Order: sequence, then structure tokens, then C-alpha cells
Amino acid sequence: MLDYLFTPEQLALRDEAREFTNWVPREMILDMDAEKLHFPREYLKEAGKRNLLGIRLPKEYGGRGLGWVDDVMVAEEIGVASYSLACLWGVGADIVCEAIGLFGSEELKQAVVVPLLKGDIYAAECLTEPRGGSDFFGAATTARKDGGDWIINGQKRFIVGAEGADWFLVYAATDPSAPPHKRISCFMVPRDAGVETKYIYNLMGVRGGGAGRVIFNDVRVPERYVLNGINGGFEVFKKMMIPERLGTAAMTIGSVRPAIEIATRYTSMRKAFGTQIMNFQAVGFKVADSVILIDACRSLIYTTARAADSPGVHPNRLRRMVSASKKFVTEKCWDIANNCMQVMGGIGYTSVYPLERIVRDIRLSMIWVGSNEVMQLIVQNEWYKEYQKTFSKENVRDVEKDALGADDPEEKIFE
Repeated sequence: MLDYLFTPEQLALRDEAREFTNWVPREMILDMDAEKLHFPREYLKEAGKRNLLGIRLPKEYGGRGLGWVDDVMVAEEIGVASYSLACLWGVGADIVCEAIGLFGSEELKQAVVVPLLKGDIYAAECLTEPRGGSDFFGAATTARKDGGDWIINGQKRFIVGAEGADWFLVYAATDPSAPPHKRISCFMVPRDAGVETKYIYNLMGVRGGGAGRVIFNDVRVPERYVLNGINGGFEVFKKMMIPERLGTAAMTIGSVRPAIEIATRYTSMRKAFGTQIMNFQAVGFKVADSVILIDACRSLIYTTARAADSPGVHPNRLRRMVSASKKFVTEKCWDIANNCMQVMGGIGYTSVYPLERIVRDIRLSMIWVGSNEVMQLIVQNEWYKEYQKTFSKENVRDVEKDALGADDPEEKIFE
């Protein structure tokens, strides 16, 4: 890790997270991957007991009251044991609880945030629908007003922790005829009459986290359970994309880190042609490339975390940086996982080593919480806006003028 950048207090927190990761029973990881265990409530209870849920949440509600640098540092360590466990750790405490903390009532903070950060309950985020994932504004789940309540109907799928959730953060269309940014509301829905969950996915990886479909059949929710008011769901969504994507990137680094450690150990011990295989450039260079990539990933993620902690960074710029981090880190971690499997040869493709599970798990990182193609689109849009508004006004040299033919009007034709 970039330990030389951290304070003694941050290093102590990192060590707490490492101790927790070392606590995770081997049987829990194996049973989750085999889908013998569908929801590891014991894990969340232990995390709450150790005060490792809600790193950025206020202390008055059971969090640590720290910043993003601390959060991504812990997320990396949490990811080491299991990407599936890391996903559960992040969704409830980092996403749902933050949404309530920023946009919810005191009633919801006491009913959801406080017990969740203790590990007593769990809350899942319900965003993706059967008809689409990236099309947030096209949500088909609806909520209609009935007196002082709202009646929710619809389905969500691929919901992490659906099987074990006590509460659901649900986006639903409350004004289908309104413009896209004003048609969605965000509700906190307790697991009650009318809420049905189905554990139906034989996932390639990231198993045992209770991922399933959630069905809402005439579920009645009081209006006081709405976050940010009726038709204010887009603002909640925008804000939650930061913990979703930055947190994902950080935990992905942690989940792929063991691959490098295992591959390094294996290639320094395994011999062929009379020497350790690490001495063959075809092997050693892949490990070296993996080390370079994980260093680059960490550098980007902590730079972005510092930006998230800095009030002077424009939200659009932060949005670009978070999207770039999610795309770059997850794709490079995928490269790392494949490099490490390659240098171990056939044994890396078996259950003798956890490489095959890491490869299966890491593949999700480029899909969930916004596909990497969506990240690319966001970076494109925000970069061009940022350039037009900021860079043209900066006191920097215009190097375009330093070409011999810079003033030739016959060559600079744009239309």
C-alpha cells in the first residue's frame, strides 16, 4: 500500500481492517462460493461489532466520521478476503446509509442507519430492472399516491443482499409524464407485506451475497420514507454514484491483490529448466506489469479520494474522476488477475488456488454500478465541458501556436 502517505491514525485503522479480514472464516468464503450460504449475516454482525461499517458516517449514528481516503483504504482491505463480502459491506453501509444520512429524516436514520452500522440489520439498494440496467430514467417500477402513502409496484433484479435485507432503497417513477430528471423518487421500503425476494441467479462469481430479484406488489410506504422529497430521486442517484463507483474501484484493488501475492510466491518457488520460473522474462514481466498496474490503480484511487474530500473540487470534475477511476481500476485489475493466472499455468485454473475464483469475481467489477462504457461516456462528456469552461481560461501556454505552420489559415479548416 501507499503507507508513506498515511497518518499513524490511518495506518492503525488499516490494521483494524486487516485484522477483520483475517477473522473471516475460510468456510464462509468457500460456502458462499458454493452457494451453500446465501447471506453471511455473521460477517456483517462482526463488522458492526468492530465499528468497521460506515467509515464516513457521523459518529452519532455509529460511524467513524472519517473521510474518503480512510474509506477507500478500508475498502481495499475488506476486498482482500472476498469480493462478494466487500460488495455487501459497501452497499449497506456506504451507499444506503449515506443516502439516508444526506437525504433522509431523523426517523429513518434511527430506524435504519443506527442498527445497520451495528450489524443488526441490512439494507439493499434496488436500482437495476429486468428491462434495463444503465437506463436509470427508464425505470418501470412505479409509485402512485394514495392518501398520505405511496403504493409501489414493479421489479428490481441483480440486487446485492436481497435475500437478507430488512430495508430496500427503491427508485420508482412517481410522475411518468415528467421530464426524465423529475420523474423518479427514492423510497426506503421495509421488508413487509407485498415485498417478495427470489434468489434465482447462478452467478459466475461474487456468489453468496444474497443477490436476487425483488418484487413489489402493492407495497404501501408512507411519504415520510421518501428521500429528498417526491420527484427528487435523481439528486439521490447522482450523489450515490460516488460511493458506488469509487468504493467499487477500491474494493476491486483489494480483491485482486492476493492474486499478485500468490503468483509471486508460486513463481519464486516453481522450477522449470533448472531455475525458478520467475527468472524467465515471459513470467517475471507479467508479474512486474501487474505490480505496475496495481500501483497505478492505487495512485488514481487515492487521488480521487482526496478530490472527494476536498470541498473546492467541482462536482462535475469529481464525477469525471470517479468514473475514470472505476473504469481504469476495474479494467486493469482484470488484466492483473489474468496475468497472474497465466504465469501459474494450468494449476491456476483449478481450485487448488483461489485464482479461478478471483478471476470469476473480478469480472463483475466492469459491469455493475454502471458499466465501463457508461463510465467512458461520462468522462467524455465531463472532460469536454471542463475543457471549455476551465482550461481555456487557465494561464497556461497555448502550445498549438508553437508549430511552424500554426498561422496557416488554409490548412486549419474545421467545417
